[in-house]
This record gives sequence, structure tokens and C-alpha cells, in this order.
Amino acid sequence: MSNWPGKFVIGLTGNIATGKSVVRRMLEHLGAYTIDADALSHRAIAKGAPGYQPVVDAFGKFMLDASSEIDRAKLGRFVFSDPDALMELEAIVHPLVEQAVDLMIQRAGQHVIVIEAIKLLEGKLASKCDSIWTSYAPEVVQKTRLMEKRGMNEQEAIQRIQSQPPQEVKNAAANVVIQNAGSFEDTWKQVLEAWKAISPISDTSPIITRPARVGELGVQRGRPSDSANIAALITRLSGGSRQLSPDDVMAAFGDKAYLLLMADKQLVGLAGWQVENLVTRTTELYLDPDIIISQALKTLVTEIESASQDLQCEASLLFLPTQLAMSEDDWKEMGYTPRTPQTLGIQAWQDAALESQPSNTILLFKQLRQDRVLRPI
Repeated sequence: MSNWPGKFVIGLTGNIATGKSVVRRMLEHLGAYTIDADALSHRAIAKGAPGYQPVVDAFGKFMLDASSEIDRAKLGRFVFSDPDALMELEAIVHPLVEQAVDLMIQRAGQHVIVIEAIKLLEGKLASKCDSIWTSYAPEVVQKTRLMEKRGMNEQEAIQRIQSQPPQEVKNAAANVVIQNAGSFEDTWKQVLEAWKAISPISDTSPIITRPARVGELGVQRGRPSDSANIAALITRLSGGSRQLSPDDVMAAFGDKAYLLLMADKQLVGLAGWQVENLVTRTTELYLDPDIIISQALKTLVTEIESASQDLQCEASLLFLPTQLAMSEDDWKEMGYTPRTPQTLGIQAWQDAALESQPSNTILLFKQLRQDRVLRPI
């Protein structure tokens, strides 16, 4: 019997750089509510969060950066070279993460829940899951990804890989193993087949968010089967400055979701957005100049907020190209204010803005929820 009545919980794990997050986002595209337990562990030790002072007491103030936040890179280098220190850190963080996960699952309206955690099998969460999934990639692929995407040198990458149990251990404990060393499309096919076993769905049927009536704008959730149309629209509306292929868009589905703006069954705009660490980040907005821009923006942003609230997001960050800017009064009416990352106050929100803001964009901010997961106790 499920630990959360009415929910089917997938525990998703896998060693570093095997593509766990890509698999999690694919499951989110298919309708699951997903939780990044590793991101929650970062929030648990942010300044003001319940794990902050215990970590400072355990490892010393020299782990703090200039703003008195815990330097996660420094802390990581220390604990990954000392198994006892790693165990001490996990004893502080894991119970807090488990409390947060339990709260989020109880609040979720979705039937299928995915918990992504690199240490899933070592903690208590695995025994509460209905199915265990793991992602797999050969060590040479792991090393390449760590060096190219995280800026590690070869020695650092090998140390991180070898500090973890062999992948075969996780594969042996899993109900589903996703081979994630090939193309995005190969991985998507594996995820889709495994998903059909628990929640049958057709990849060709669009998820309608706000259906369009004749002469009105409507919104539907983009799917990998829409890749060719998305690529063509972005190429056209960017004036050729971004010439995307359907394969490029397929790969982008590993990072973000798309909301498609429709008018009389024609694609006239889109928003590319992602939810990480309970923060919505809208990094792409493309609108056909022949439609009413203010109406189109309000339609898309309203649907982004609705989807974000379904995912229990705390804040919405819009990174708006200057050519799409509405008046400040229009944005104020929708609850958004122009901000800089440094003025957002909450560390997780600042980090999200600094990590995600494209060049030549304006940051607009709106708080979606007053209560926060892992706020100070």
C-alpha cells in the first residue's frame, strides 16, 4: 500500500551525470509532479533555513562565502574526500529533505509523483516508493558531461564518479533502467514506454491548457511531437538569429517545457519555461507581430502561473526581451515588478535569476505563494 494514498510514487535515482534530471523533466512533460530532492538539500542549508546553523556548527565558519551563505562547492570538495564528513552532512540534511518531500507530495494534485534523489537508495525514501527508476550512462560519458557542463577538470570528475557506489548496484535495485547515453529521442522513447505501463497516454494528443475559441487565443502544452513546428516558429520569429532544427528542440525538452499560443489552429507564439527548486523561470518568449502583443503576453503568462501553481512554485521570474515589454502599469496589474537578481531577497530566488537570465532581457518578478518549503523553523 502506498505511503501516500491515491498517489503512485516513482523514486528516480542514478549516479552523477547519468541524466536523472532529463528523465525527471520528461516525466513532468507527461503529467507527473516531480520533486528534485537534491535541490531541496541545497535549500535546507541556505542562510535562515533549518539546516544552516547545524552545518556551520559541524564544519566551521570557513565554509561560508562573503555573503555568509554556505559555499556549497567548498563544502562538496571537503565531504566528498572524507566519507565520515559526508555521513555527518547527510545526517543533518536528509531528515529535513524527507519532511519537505512528504509535505509536497501531500499537497500535489497529480496522481504520479517523481522523487529525484542521487542518494535515494541509501535513505528512507526508497522504501516509501511504489517503483524505483534509475538512469544509466557509461563512465566515459559521465566524465565528459562533468567536464563540459560543470566545468570540472578530469581529476575532479573522476573523484566525483568514484566517490559513488557502482551503477550496477542501483540498476539491480531498479524496476526500470533508462539507458541515457544516446540521443534525447532514444531516452524519450524509453521513458514513454515505461510511463505507459503506469499511466497510458498518447504522445500525439496535445495537453490542452486553455482551448482556443474561433477568433480567440488559446494555449496548449507543447510535446516532443511538436518539435518541428516549434523550431520553425523560433527560427522565423528570431529573424534567423536562432536557426533551430527539430532535433535541437527535442534536446531542449530535456531542460524546459513549452506553452504554445494558438489562434485559429495556427501556432502564433510560445513560451519556454522551466521549474527548478520551486521557482518558475520563463526564458523564452516569441510572439507573432501580427497579433496583439499585450493580449498574447497576458494569455501566456496567466497559463504559466497556473501551471506553476500546480507545481507548488513560490515565485515566477520572467526574462522579457525589451521589444516585448508592456507598460509598467500593465505588468503591475498582473502583479509583476521589474527587479534585479540581488534584490529578490530569498537566496534560492536570487540563484535562479543569476543562473537563468539571458542577455538583453528585463527581469520581472512575482511571488506566487506566501508559505515556503524549508523556511526557517
